[in-house]
Amino acid sequence: MGKPTGFLETDRQDRSYVAPSERLKHYREFIVPHDDATLRGQAARCMNCGIPFCHNGCPVNNQIPDWNHLVYDADWRDASDNLHSTNNFPEFTGRICPAPCEAACTLNIVDQPVTIKSIECAIVDKAWGEGWITPQVPASKTGHSVAVVGSGPAGMACAQQLARVGHSVTVFEKSDRVGGLLRYGIPDFKMEKHLINRRLVQMMGEGVEFRTSVEVGVTVSMASLRENFDVVVLAGGAEDPRPLQIPGFELPGVRYAMEFLTQQNKRNAGDDEIRAAPRGSLTATGKHVVVIGGGDTGSDCVGTSNRQGAASVTQLEIMSRPPEKEDKALTWPNWPMKLRTSSSHEEGVAREFAVLTKRVAGTNDVSGLECVRVEWVDGKMQEVPDSEFTIPAELILLAMGFVGPRKQGLLEQAGVELDPRGNVAANVQDYRTSAENVFSCGDMRRGQSLVVWAIREGRQCARAVDEALMGVSELPR
Repeated sequence: MGKPTGFLETDRQDRSYVAPSERLKHYREFIVPHDDATLRGQAARCMNCGIPFCHNGCPVNNQIPDWNHLVYDADWRDASDNLHSTNNFPEFTGRICPAPCEAACTLNIVDQPVTIKSIECAIVDKAWGEGWITPQVPASKTGHSVAVVGSGPAGMACAQQLARVGHSVTVFEKSDRVGGLLRYGIPDFKMEKHLINRRLVQMMGEGVEFRTSVEVGVTVSMASLRENFDVVVLAGGAEDPRPLQIPGFELPGVRYAMEFLTQQNKRNAGDDEIRAAPRGSLTATGKHVVVIGGGDTGSDCVGTSNRQGAASVTQLEIMSRPPEKEDKALTWPNWPMKLRTSSSHEEGVAREFAVLTKRVAGTNDVSGLECVRVEWVDGKMQEVPDSEFTIPAELILLAMGFVGPRKQGLLEQAGVELDPRGNVAANVQDYRTSAENVFSCGDMRRGQSLVVWAIREGRQCARAVDEALMGVSELPR
């Protein structure tokens, strides 16, 4: 424990943001990081609990009290080594993970939790700045080959772990760049893409081969992978979006969030309009935008729409407005239900709760969205009588989540069994599918989830694959 009285002497201090008037002018990250002295003070708030419940909240099993203590002691190199022992990509989680570890922090019972996420991000950013992160090249090769389908955080973590113990790993990615939803689903203002690129350089130095613009099940058959590799890992994510099944859904102005976000990220990467927009250019400029879905993806659509110069932005959520603050005595150490206001919300949006969409108005394109207010009684939704209203809309973005992985192509050819939810059936002990020598991890196996869960599953799947190939494994779970 760095300082026994630290939590009594120092208040929680979150990282600050560049003012909305400035950050709306660009797509760069706008968090203002703490200096080292402030970070040491924040790390000193860690109580080094006898039972650190932050471990319970962290899917990758980060040893949070340990590296908090190391930061307090200004031992940044050891803090980086400790952090990387459980998390391949802390610069990703330090930016876009919602930090369930902080909700589970013991200090959160009666006070504000330790700024775990900020400290994690600072550790890895310093490690990159100091040149401490380099390829971990295996001493020898095993002679075994593994194909990883999908280059999101699960596929990347799995590939890196397997390469580090000497397997020959090839990652297949259907997009033109590596990263999955990290690349094209997360706006640059939340996570700039050079962070992915430098990890790719590290991984290629470790022997990982990346093959982009190759869609397994379309341009390359699953049969050819099974013939040419000892093991195939399915880590293609959960990309089948939840549709809006109301009249008018087919109008051109109703689009999925991922299409909208992907186009802007491609523009930021320098792609021309034709390459960035195979279905036609999609922007919110000058339009009344309605975002359906109250989660992080919806928030990302809000921030992107405002940067594109939307005339107005409205975000709809079917659930009731959550409380401003959670009942900690009831929810701790679990993830609480409370109102969450993101940086994108602060930039300008009208938020509507307990709203059900009924019909998209318009003839040749969208002109509005007809809605009704609802209330929840004994867990059942009921429409409020005489509460119908119409929202002006010229672009409706669907951010209602995903129903599972796409079935066409890859999964059809793989012939793997699916679970009742439509995900690839595989347990968390050996990550094996019903097909011989085919494993699965990440959102393709568990359904849509967090980046931190994807990394955990990728790491655990790598150990399972290593055990299957070698009989034993030294990789951590």
